[in-house]
Amino acid sequence: MRALTSLQNDDIRAALKAAEARTGLRFAVYIGPAEGPRREHAERLHAALGEVAERAVLIMVDVNDHGLEIVTGERARRFIPDGECRLVAVSMVGAFGAGDLAGGLVTGIAGLAECAARV
Repeated sequence: MRALTSLQNDDIRAALKAAEARTGLRFAVYIGPAEGPRREHAERLHAALGEVAERAVLIMVDVNDHGLEIVTGERARRFIPDGECRLVAVSMVGAFGAGDLAGGLVTGIAGLAECAARV
């Protein structure tokens, strides 16, 4: 998969900002390789968000190993349960498989925000 363009990066940033404004949660994206087991790496990245981690949602995409992790903090999990994360992940993986990393992320962020806003 090729690198993101500046327009794609802008689209992802706009999706993050819109999700945060709609839900009051903090959303973050990491695109890169996992250092060690993917889930553990994603959880470390989430914890590194510091005091906002409890109300944060981290989406980690390991493009090289075709991996995706969604980590929710304690407060965020009340609004976005694991089952909803799995459903959103399926749609994201479909877009990624079609070569649309940015579109998959934008759709995934919006889907997570939609779930949180329903509560």
